[in-house]
Amino acid sequence: MKFYCIADEDTVRGFRLSGVDGTVATSAEDAARTLATAAARPDCGVIILTEPCAAGIRPLVTQLRLERDRPLIVEIPGPAGPLPGNKRIWRLVQEAVGLSLEAEKGAADVPILRPRP
Repeated sequence: MKFYCIADEDTVRGFRLSGVDGTVATSAEDAARTLATAAARPDCGVIILTEPCAAGIRPLVTQLRLERDRPLIVEIPGPAGPLPGNKRIWRLVQEAVGLSLEAEKGAADVPILRPRP
């Protein structure tokens, strides 16, 4: 199972450094075409999109998520950070698990999640 990244130039470059193939999308048309191609590959298990990239092709992203089990489409914040109104990953985990978690700032401002007493 392979990962594939569709995003801005800096994000794609970063993922390439970790061994993940990717394509720079400079427009919604680029992103839609690349997403359709990557989703059709039998070896592609996870597609990583930045939130701004996914926002430009939301109907296609939603359609692929509803119609297919694979690939998993994951949205990550872009270089400017999360889009307004989007929840951070630790908040989504907190809601999914049903525990009230406390976030502390750790090294490099990474939240450390601990159950509240």
